Amino acid sequence: MTEPDIKKGLAGVVVDTTAISKVNPETNSLLYRGYPVQELAATQSFEAVAYLLWHGELPTFDELAAFRAQERPHRALTDTVKAAIDLIPLEAHPMDEVRTAVSLIGASDTHAGGSVLDAGGSPEENLERSIRLFAALPAIVAYGQRRRRGEQPIAPRDDLDYSANFLWMTFGEEADPVVVDAFNRSMILYAEHSFNASTFTARVITSTLSDLYSAVVGAIGALKGPLHGGANEAVLHIFDEIGDASNVVPWLDAALAEKRKIMGFGHRVYKSGDSRVPTMKAALDTLVAHYDRAEVAELYDALESEFVSRKGIYPNLDYPSGPAYNLIGFDTLTFTPLFVAARVTGWTAHIIEQAGANALIRPLSFYDGVDERHVEG
Repeated sequence: MTEPDIKKGLAGVVVDTTAISKVNPETNSLLYRGYPVQELAATQSFEAVAYLLWHGELPTFDELAAFRAQERPHRALTDTVKAAIDLIPLEAHPMDEVRTAVSLIGASDTHAGGSVLDAGGSPEENLERSIRLFAALPAIVAYGQRRRRGEQPIAPRDDLDYSANFLWMTFGEEADPVVVDAFNRSMILYAEHSFNASTFTARVITSTLSDLYSAVVGAIGALKGPLHGGANEAVLHIFDEIGDASNVVPWLDAALAEKRKIMGFGHRVYKSGDSRVPTMKAALDTLVAHYDRAEVAELYDALESEFVSRKGIYPNLDYPSGPAYNLIGFDTLTFTPLFVAARVTGWTAHIIEQAGANALIRPLSFYDGVDERHVEG
């Protein structure tokens, strides 16, 4: 029997269509609904980009105002969710807090139903659920970091936009506009990236006619892995190991001799460099200048230069975002939950799209175990 052409990891397999995002190889641009993400990051608020991903068009002034009015009442951390987070051991990974909180929010939505297509899961209702998760996640992530520091939660502010409020709830003070802008850009860059592992997980779950919250919880589980969302944490661990730009060469010599995977470099889609990196690196540069931390840029540049020259593999978005989040003041363990807060917009856009033209995602496998046999006696 001829063995099938197995695409390990589904590499190169096109499984469906989507109108949400694509990588344009001609311009090496990531497009959200046709817009280059670097243009969106330079000109738009994260709320406007979320609206674009869900609705297909950037909002007008009035549409954005209406969206913000719909989102802001759901920003506060509820007593129920806070109590559930407090039950999680402090030594657990923050992604466990986020996963648990989202699951509880879903269980508390008594109108969610068992299916994304039933009366409790219409596209309109799932859009409302998406907005509520979008609004609630900053409070969940912020409290996760604060409780590990022995601090109480900070109430949200309705007079601040999404990014400024997120920083307010995390640190308890208004962030400088330079910091807000850098953080806003990072959220936009992380918001969506086609059929990545977590998004595909969400679409698989949705294809079974499960509910939106289950799909998001599954996506959170996929994002936790160090080969996906956890990579931005790994970048900071690498920076901590190296310590100083002068140590890059001996550190890299040892790491490559040990055949270690150097996180923050390489990407399944981009072969000539992640199109999002220049925008995030520019944001990192503004933070380096703002905080007067030139040594961070020196280490960043030294490792990038040495690794690219040796391996020909370029940085991905996690490489500049890790040190950027560190400069802002986020704990390393908070980096992947920040990714969740951004990517929930893309996940839910895909969940709604999958449900709208659904087919059960059920690939085949090629069996290479022992031949048929029978129990003796």
